[in-house]
Amino acid sequence: MNESENTEVVVIGGGYAGVMAANRLTGRGGVSVTLVNPRPDFVHRIRLHQLVGGSDAAVIAYGDVLSEDVRLVVDTVTHIGKDAHTLTLASGGTLAYDYLIYAVGSSGAAPAVPGADRHAHPVATLEDALRLRPVLDAAPATATITVVGAGPTGIETAAELAEQGRAVTIVCGGVLGPYLHARGRRTVAARLARLGVTVVDGPGTEVTEVTEDTVHLADGRALPAAVTIWTAGFAVPDLAARSGLTTDALGRLLTDETLTSVDDVHIVAAGDAATPSGLPLRMSCQAAVPMGARAADTVLSRIAEEQPATLNQPFAAQCISLGRHAGIFQFANRLDAAVWFHIDGVLGAKLKETVCKVVPKHLADEAAEPGAYTLHLTSGSSARRHRLRTG
Repeated sequence: MNESENTEVVVIGGGYAGVMAANRLTGRGGVSVTLVNPRPDFVHRIRLHQLVGGSDAAVIAYGDVLSEDVRLVVDTVTHIGKDAHTLTLASGGTLAYDYLIYAVGSSGAAPAVPGADRHAHPVATLEDALRLRPVLDAAPATATITVVGAGPTGIETAAELAEQGRAVTIVCGGVLGPYLHARGRRTVAARLARLGVTVVDGPGTEVTEVTEDTVHLADGRALPAAVTIWTAGFAVPDLAARSGLTTDALGRLLTDETLTSVDDVHIVAAGDAATPSGLPLRMSCQAAVPMGARAADTVLSRIAEEQPATLNQPFAAQCISLGRHAGIFQFANRLDAAVWFHIDGVLGAKLKETVCKVVPKHLADEAAEPGAYTLHLTSGSSARRHRLRTG
């Protein structure tokens, strides 16, 4: 592309990946960047369980994390016209692009369990958490809160509420913290026990029905639930599939290892809604932020008519808060498998809080100095190549 030409890049989605990508793109002259997001503020998603518990708002003003050189459009994209390079907006308007970064993120999966859509409350989005808060406030202090799902969101939500003196049951549908190493799992179970959380795990703990005041399990048990909170599973928007782009079975945009859509070199994806080579990374801000940087680098390489670099991303850990006074920092190898070593207790809580503070700082630093972020350049490609070879 001629250096004198202006290039229009539109980023769909203003979460961790989208904001990082948008900020990074502003470092090159001749590039106009537009970010389309349905909300006027940045949602700090890894603090949503704190919003539910009342210890954090989980919202940051875009002025604190987004470059002033990025145009923010508060709207929702309803269709991607890849042939015309246009986006249709819910408001009725359209946007044209030369390059598009697809960073629409994820939300909670709609539960297929009978009654869950009516009687269970998700916490995967800001709107979910805001709707849940008054429900919890209205429930008697002694009422049982039943949390379905024992991944990080379920564990964090259960611990947050139990620390406030709530009677909490967590239904695992299998094991507690399936990602965790066995040592880490025992540590989490011990902390939940100290908080008074009832952990329902093992065979037969899959939920089969949710009613107004009961959660029914496959083994026939009926658990009391004045409020049921649903944290099991994630889903992605169907925008890519509806727009005729190639996706995986979950609806994530299929890309190559440069995060470029297999359908169009002008579309690049990052974050939870991307599936490079059909082997998606773990849905997390740990993956989304460096993927956002990589997606921006891919676009900048294509503008410069250079070959983009491939995904080069290791994982290091998973951190989970266990209330405000404890946490676990579970270390992992480069194949993203948990190892025996972890840090827990007060230090674990401090590490988790540090992560929660560092993530928006990374975004703000990139806004102030595009190109400052370099963690996505850390060597990790050999581990990913191994996974691609072995399936």
